[in-house]
Amino acid sequence: MRQVYMDHAATTPVASEVLKEMMPYFTESFGNPSSLYTLGQQNKEVVRAAREKVAEVLNASPDEIYFTSGGTESDNWALKGVAFTYRNKGNHIITTKIEHHAVLHSAEYLAGLGYDITYLGVDEEGRVSVDDVRKAITEKTVLVSVMFANNEIGTIQPIAEIGRLCREKGVLFHTDAVQAVAHIPIDVKAMDIDLLSLSAHKFYGPKGTGVMYIRKGVKLDNFIHGGGQEKGRRATTENVAGIVGLGIAIERAAGKISSEKSRLTALRDGLIEEIMARIPYAKLNGAAGDGRLPNNVNVSLIGVEGETLLMDLDMFDIAASTGSACSSGSLDPSHVLMAIGLTHEQAHGSLRLTLGESTTEEDVAYVVEKLAGIVERRRNMSPLWEDFLKAEERSEKNAL
Repeated sequence: MRQVYMDHAATTPVASEVLKEMMPYFTESFGNPSSLYTLGQQNKEVVRAAREKVAEVLNASPDEIYFTSGGTESDNWALKGVAFTYRNKGNHIITTKIEHHAVLHSAEYLAGLGYDITYLGVDEEGRVSVDDVRKAITEKTVLVSVMFANNEIGTIQPIAEIGRLCREKGVLFHTDAVQAVAHIPIDVKAMDIDLLSLSAHKFYGPKGTGVMYIRKGVKLDNFIHGGGQEKGRRATTENVAGIVGLGIAIERAAGKISSEKSRLTALRDGLIEEIMARIPYAKLNGAAGDGRLPNNVNVSLIGVEGETLLMDLDMFDIAASTGSACSSGSLDPSHVLMAIGLTHEQAHGSLRLTLGESTTEEDVAYVVEKLAGIVERRRNMSPLWEDFLKAEERSEKNAL
């Protein structure tokens, strides 16, 4: 049976060339970078080289790059770090209703400590209004945190405009760029970004390794205390193999970002077109065209439960998602889909397909064929679908 992986927003496999570069640092090159002998100093050098690779891709300075365990840690550090460091200046943080839970739960934690959090809404495509950000900023605002591109619906935010506004207002700006890296060119200087989070396993690097970009001059409380690693801001022995892998992976991703964007956009648009043509009342969630990540398709299929759909697809060896992989197992409808105005039924019947380097035209055709058959079969057994059709029929009669 054909096996199709369409959950690249959840994670990607480690690329073979990335793994090859990492392998020696698990075995023969195992030295602690903090050690003074050659074995340790050699690894200190490879960590430095990886830092330079990340900095070059983001147009940052190497000393603005801090290695972390991933995007969630970086998001936590950004929000809590700014909140605690600048508490004498103000206690107000602005974010959005569609952020990853790493941001939302950090914000909720800070709210429990007395911080004032503003959660901005989005339009029906999931886009944040720059003007809404402007209106929300007060004299007590210390941070604006808006994700670069949404992990569920793929909508890309006006990051450069928000960054410019925050710089004008003297407010720090953080963006969770976990889904954007490898798909969109990022220039932290041109986009006036003060803090940025990314994670290696989203672009064919290893799990457990991420980056926090902290613009030079931004003060931030140390996240982990105990040693002098990462200039004392994030103590713990460096994950040398992971850092080497991250450096190779981000360099590799940057080298093919343009060609992959074109290829994936064509596959994405073909997939959307075929789903809309083959499945009645399918609804695309999120922005269209250039306003959407090139590898993201998110649709609502009324009359079908998302979780059931995933199990049916799995029977055909198709891996997909109903939304954020981090929320799998939750019975609550997606907070992102609810924020863009979907009903509970539409949100529960959502499907996210995210494409990657391994995706082919044949994969797209296979998924559409199986998906159309599954949806038709499930709808035929669904009282919700029957009610929906009756409502549609009444609506058409009333319109005549």
